[in-house]
Amino acid sequence: MLKKLLFLIVMLSASVCFAAVEINQATAAELDSIKGIGPAMSSKILDERKKGNFKDWSDFSARVKGVADATATKFSAQGLTVNGAAKK
Repeated sequence: MLKKLLFLIVMLSASVCFAAVEINQATAAELDSIKGIGPAMSSKILDERKKGNFKDWSDFSARVKGVADATATKFSAQGLTVNGAAKK
């Protein structure tokens, strides 16, 4: 019984670790934690965000060079959100 309880606690804490990363609030390190986003891409995202928050996924794709629709879909699958929304 103790092993099952311990296992449940570990699994719940692991699920909390995979929280969404909100693009309009994320730091460079948080953006880098998304597979496919490295220092160069996170720098581009942060530079564009300085001009104003991203409204939605199409705004994000249009403003950040190198982020096509397929790339945005991959980022969303890794946990990136724009205004709390995953890409559809």
